[in-house]
Amino acid sequence: MEIVEGMNNKGLIVDLTLSEVEEFAIETSERELYLGGKGLGIKFLYDNLDLSVDPLAPENIVAFYAGVMLGTGAPNSGRFAAMTKSPLTKILTSSSSGGPFGLALKRAGYDALIIKGKAKKPVYIKIKNDDVQILNAEELWGKDTVETEEGLKAANTGIMTIGPAGENKVLYANVASGGRFFGRGGIGAVLGSKNLKAVVASGDKRIRPKNKEKFDKVKKKAQKTIEKDELSSTFYRTYGTNTNINLSNKFGILPVRNFKKGSSDRAKEISGEYIFEKYQTKKRSCRSCTIQCGHKFVINEKTVSVPEYETNALFGSNLEIYDIEFIAEVNELCGELGVDTISTAVTIAYVMEATEKKLMESEVKFGSKEGIKELIRLIANREGVGADIANGTRWLSEKYGGKEYAMQVKGLELPAYDPRGSWGQGLSYSVANRGGCHLSAGIFVGEKYIGQLNAEETKGKAEFVIFLEDITSVVNSLQICAFSSFSFLVEPFIVRHTPKIIMRVLTKYIPKVALLFMGTSLYSELYESTTGIKMKPKKLLKAGERMHVLERYMNTIMGVGRKDDKLPNRFMKEVREDDPKKYTVPLSKMIDKYYQKRGYDKNGVPTIKKLEELEIKPY
Repeated sequence: MEIVEGMNNKGLIVDLTLSEVEEFAIETSERELYLGGKGLGIKFLYDNLDLSVDPLAPENIVAFYAGVMLGTGAPNSGRFAAMTKSPLTKILTSSSSGGPFGLALKRAGYDALIIKGKAKKPVYIKIKNDDVQILNAEELWGKDTVETEEGLKAANTGIMTIGPAGENKVLYANVASGGRFFGRGGIGAVLGSKNLKAVVASGDKRIRPKNKEKFDKVKKKAQKTIEKDELSSTFYRTYGTNTNINLSNKFGILPVRNFKKGSSDRAKEISGEYIFEKYQTKKRSCRSCTIQCGHKFVINEKTVSVPEYETNALFGSNLEIYDIEFIAEVNELCGELGVDTISTAVTIAYVMEATEKKLMESEVKFGSKEGIKELIRLIANREGVGADIANGTRWLSEKYGGKEYAMQVKGLELPAYDPRGSWGQGLSYSVANRGGCHLSAGIFVGEKYIGQLNAEETKGKAEFVIFLEDITSVVNSLQICAFSSFSFLVEPFIVRHTPKIIMRVLTKYIPKVALLFMGTSLYSELYESTTGIKMKPKKLLKAGERMHVLERYMNTIMGVGRKDDKLPNRFMKEVREDDPKKYTVPLSKMIDKYYQKRGYDKNGVPTIKKLEELEIKPY
């Protein structure tokens, strides 16, 4: 058994057109600038991808990168990343998964897997240590994700696969790995366009931190820090991410009836607390997880995953359906067919409203479960009305009308937080690199759940969104679960114990000072002890900024600018029906400030000066 200290520092390129396999080196100098995970993936695409390529053409590239600390046992580190040009948004997309494939790839001796070209017929890739084979998958084509994984499963393997939706190039098709998913942006459709059904990996290498003595001390400190955080260690651990249902409902940011309202008297019927009490849920978590937000329960004598908050809120309150067993069945169906639950649910909400307004015809309507499962099957197979709906809300609204209630940004359907009650989240949605995304800068947590920022205020929001974007880029490159941020960032004593009213004053009037208090040292210490590469917090944050700005720069080359940094008119011109203050999102002023602080020009393009500062060579 070979022991690998820190990283393998090599990746694998599989060209499906040529049926060729080659290895490439990952240099220390690259890690110093881009860390790992998402950062290295973006840099690889920048150096190797023609940004004008059609996302479903053979020339598009999909990059999978294992997390830096994957396999070390670092808290919440069982994750890996995927990047490509999205068929849904026509710009870059990235995603993070906690499935088993990432660790299996790393144990096979590779930190990255690059897929390019297109096979002549359906294939799957089998990686076992240094042996890499491209094998016939015609018998697997047409099978769902669960059937495919069962058919390929062997001892100590990690598998990722697409379902029928990926094969049929549904623009929001996902990639499954052990009940976890690369959900956003249609990565599954890109693999389907390449005739790649699945990848199987296994190996006998074991991962050990470069400086194990230091790593063990930091790991212990990190775990203690997580245990201090009530949201992660108590609420998420006990009730799962659906603890957000009651929180979002309380603060008026829960999507109801395609974001017409921000709360519902029936929300408690799908809340984490209700699910836990009625069904006595059990844990179903990612590897090395100490938060354990993933849960399972038994319905109709079958053990299934409890839907995560986004799925639950968007198939639940946003469609005005308050039946958790039905939502769980829909969640399982989406997973089997291989479609992203966020995009599927938001697109169905658009279809319901467009049907009400006589813009299109369908059998689904708000408050009714009838026809939803059948519509999802039609979408996955691109049959009947599903052939159009498979293209997402932006495409539908351009064909049928109703752009004001097509809830998307840059073509990516929005997650389950209404920005009219969280203005910083509105800014974050509008400027997020991959489109409408809560994981680019989840400022709603500070604005609403924790209450350290004034939610209905524009001052200080640009600075906090920028900080959160940079640290999120770090998190997605180290590949630690984003939920670790709830505890790590408020680790310092002064943040934990400063009264909220004082924090709100600091974050509003002197955000630069408030941000100095945020804890980033655990991230840098974990990275340094794992890799042996010196990485102080300031250098770490600069790497996060570099990744984020490079991703934005690549998107601007593909046509993104200020015209795209916007929200649906529902948030800009309509008030929530249940909001006595009648708030909308005052976006323009926040975007001006954001561009200025980011080092972008007035059209949102990174300046040459900013690129040079970050050591990014112009395209």
